[in-house]
Amino acid sequence: MISLLNDGQWMLFGVILVALMISLSFHEFGHAVTALRFGDDTARRAGRLTVNPVAHIDPLGLLMVVFVGFGYAKPVPTNPRLFNSRYAELWVAAAGPLMNLLLAVISVNAYLLALKWGWISLADVGPRLFFIYLAQINLLLMIFNLLPVGALDGHYILPYFLPRRLAHAYRYYNARYGNFALLALVALAILGVPIFSTIIGLSAGLLQWIAFV
Repeated sequence: MISLLNDGQWMLFGVILVALMISLSFHEFGHAVTALRFGDDTARRAGRLTVNPVAHIDPLGLLMVVFVGFGYAKPVPTNPRLFNSRYAELWVAAAGPLMNLLLAVISVNAYLLALKWGWISLADVGPRLFFIYLAQINLLLMIFNLLPVGALDGHYILPYFLPRRLAHAYRYYNARYGNFALLALVALAILGVPIFSTIIGLSAGLLQWIAFV
């Protein structure tokens, strides 16, 4: 993202930054509200049951996005011992990506409705950039967080779809080596392997499938 500033694209930089903070905040809120639904009020007591970016954005993680192109938000704290369902961990993990999908669907269709009803026109660059980038960033976060590696949401979800013995082995090896594998993916992407560009391409391709207006 820092290259946008170097190229003088201040408006695009601002649009992407705001869209990213909104997307991360709703993602973490999804985890928090679902954990509460399943009996765990840890996130609520920590002040995370909100969409306010101040509660969710990690300054260092945001700076990494700006300078490296990859970052993170503050993880929502949970206490699995308070969960009231054996499937709680699955739904709490899935809630973040599902919230991103919901926000993407709302964003792109709100923009199309605004065009249809004449509230904005194709000549209005600002709204087009904001709504389309908001939708695409949310789709990107959804896809990326579903990767079953490291501390990403996918590593909580995958074991529920594996045989018990395989699920146990997966949890064991991911706990030991998952974060190293995730860092390796990031390093390979920085070195030019088209990992994140592939995810970005997938998120862009999904836009047409969530446009219903």
